[in-house]
Amino acid sequence: MKKYLNVFIVSILSVTMLSACGSTNSTQVVDDNATKIVVTIFPEYDWVMNILGNNPADVKVNLLLDNGVDLHSYQPTALDIMNISTCDMFIYVGGESDAWVAGALRDSANPDRIVVNLMDILGADAKEEETVEGMQEEEEEHEHEEVEYDEHVWLSLRNTSRFIEHIAKSLGTIDQENAQVYQANADAYTAKLNALDAQYAEAVSNAKTKTLLFADRFPFRYLTDDYGLSYFAAFSGCSAESEASFETIMFLSNKADELNLPALMTIEGTDHRIAETVLQNMANKNLPILSLNSMQSTTSMDIQNGVTYLSIMESNLEVLKEALK
Repeated sequence: MKKYLNVFIVSILSVTMLSACGSTNSTQVVDDNATKIVVTIFPEYDWVMNILGNNPADVKVNLLLDNGVDLHSYQPTALDIMNISTCDMFIYVGGESDAWVAGALRDSANPDRIVVNLMDILGADAKEEETVEGMQEEEEEHEHEEVEYDEHVWLSLRNTSRFIEHIAKSLGTIDQENAQVYQANADAYTAKLNALDAQYAEAVSNAKTKTLLFADRFPFRYLTDDYGLSYFAAFSGCSAESEASFETIMFLSNKADELNLPALMTIEGTDHRIAETVLQNMANKNLPILSLNSMQSTTSMDIQNGVTYLSIMESNLEVLKEALK
């Protein structure tokens, strides 16, 4: 595929490179002779690598959010924009946090580039963010309330099967010589997703508890909806809030006691102060605090150490069994 690089992008790179010098993002410009794929987040990267398999074709995959930066606070560097402008395929989530993508795509002259928007693939199945009972309201008020969609689409194994199929077909369009290899790899990977999905369904079916209580943000709505679980949480999935009100703390504490839940839940990370405060206000102060990994801070070092999308979802299943026992 012929590569395009217009004068505008060169200008952007020259003007903004100084502002990018402080970035810890390890993104690099890759060989122009390679098929170049740019992805925003870890799950996309791992899916592409599984579809490529051991294929000998010269394909370079560039992960933008590779240093643990959160999707919701990421801002692209000039080098990121350069790589997006010259790649053969660009994969991104397509939610509110990706608002910067529209400008990056508009300002780069590359008509042959294939763009994969995960939320567009879901279409009507993309879920609106919701506020459940007891959840902390956003402090910021909007004059015109707009519908916001939950961005955490990768946390559904069923969604992921759809993404894999779409990405494999797109790769086959770029590299027709290896299209059958990509499809075979995608089929094998989808079989693993389906097997794990069945294990999740069985675990929930056998569970005594059908409710999770997150004293934290809640990015797992797609997962809980897949298996018919209910939930309570301190904040919605993409909330920017970090402090819970007294009312929210007490609601969660009382609800956990009322339901006699086996555990309190958080997402990955070390800051579990809200969960600890909820626990302090409960009658049962010996409840364990368990964490589900939403893959929002997976780094290139984690990848080098063998972390995969499936390994994280398998670990999440074990945590879920403990939380629902």
